[in-house]
Amino acid sequence: MVTQVTGGAPSQRRAANGITPVGRGKMEDVNPKRILVVGAGHVGLYAALRLAKKLSSREAEVIVVDPQPHMTYQPFLPEAAAGNISPRHSVVPLRRELRKCTIVAGAVTRIEHSRRTATIQPITGPVREIRYDHVIVAPGSVSRTLPIPGLHEHGIGFKTIGEAIYLRNHVLDRLDVAAATTDPDVRRRALTFVFVGGGYAGIEALAEMEDMARDALKYYPELTPADMRWVLVEATQRVLPEVDRDMGAYTVQQLLKRNMDIRLDTRLESCVDGVVTLSDGDSFPSDTIVWTAGVKPSPLLDATDLPRDERRRVTCLPTLQVVDSDRVVEGAWSAGDCAAVPDLTGPPGTYCSPSAQHAVRQATRMADNIAAVIRGREPVNYRHKHAGSVASLGLYKGVAQVYGIKMTGWPAWFMHRTYHMSRIPSLNRKVRVVVDWTLAFFLRREVVALGQLHEPREEFVEASQPVGSPRA
Repeated sequence: MVTQVTGGAPSQRRAANGITPVGRGKMEDVNPKRILVVGAGHVGLYAALRLAKKLSSREAEVIVVDPQPHMTYQPFLPEAAAGNISPRHSVVPLRRELRKCTIVAGAVTRIEHSRRTATIQPITGPVREIRYDHVIVAPGSVSRTLPIPGLHEHGIGFKTIGEAIYLRNHVLDRLDVAAATTDPDVRRRALTFVFVGGGYAGIEALAEMEDMARDALKYYPELTPADMRWVLVEATQRVLPEVDRDMGAYTVQQLLKRNMDIRLDTRLESCVDGVVTLSDGDSFPSDTIVWTAGVKPSPLLDATDLPRDERRRVTCLPTLQVVDSDRVVEGAWSAGDCAAVPDLTGPPGTYCSPSAQHAVRQATRMADNIAAVIRGREPVNYRHKHAGSVASLGLYKGVAQVYGIKMTGWPAWFMHRTYHMSRIPSLNRKVRVVVDWTLAFFLRREVVALGQLHEPREEFVEASQPVGSPRA
């Protein structure tokens, strides 16, 4: 059943939609614009924060729809997985930060911009439709996978906080398995960790997890670092394509010094039953296969009537307005990983890269442009020259290339932390992250697996079996 609202101005439709503007009691004789934000990632959160700051409640109401109650600051996923910061400190609670906005916990399943209507499936309850004047389409991206046999059954992604914490617990659990067994084949399989994809996500995840596991071995007298095998599989001939080749080569050299197995110009062909088969002919069993080989726009875009390019991204002008050929789609805006935004600082025909650096700045410009349009002014083009990139290679190790300046080792690691600490939203999170880092200087890293988090009812179900019934 769909709760449907049609016709009338937004101010007349709110009661039927079940949404009351924040900061209002009785209905006032005003007609504020309704701005619907689809997705609360980097773009959605920053845009909503900016809109709430720039526009009064008499000018607009901002509705944010996302199935998760938080925004994940993805650059901190490797640090959260490695135990350098608390997982909760790498996410930003929506209801605390967006107090001037209306939060709808649910998933947008369809956008019909021709009707200025979005269909929403709440966490529970019937499907509902929400009408809007402006929509920000920012569902982000999902892992771009290939039809590789066994990947669906055995692969682990690295895009969400749940995946990051699962990987942490899984790696530490494999150390326990290896330490407890007397079977050399079981030990070898448990201690073989494969990461597919040599971009920033893959390199940082690999480096941080190896650093954590090596640190954990202090408590495993049965194991040595030589027992572990860390494999990076990259289909191209280089890693970290966002930086110059010499910085990518430096990264490979540092990983090789840590006895990692780096396979460039190599593809994953199969991982059926956990047996990894590579295009170079090698084959070996592994309990851990992490897929970080790129992203693609959210499949939600398939359920919209918005124009898209050959890569299925929403086509945009430099103003972040959605464009169909040469015609502006009034009231539709997009940015971030799911949008094709022209890069005015690069050669003609180039687009902004799908990075947090662009997403945050695009969100701010887009919010300012929406405010300008509501107030009858012209939007301004987004223009930002990519400043560079920073990456952590484990504790006190990193690589950075910022505005042409290249750094490695401790200075790059320090810049990585400083930059991302400055970018995570809210003072609350900045303070908590700095406290985590400060305590890490004096206290040993926590290297205990909490695998029961993934099956919390298992023990209770076992204990509560009726007498005489077969055990599950």
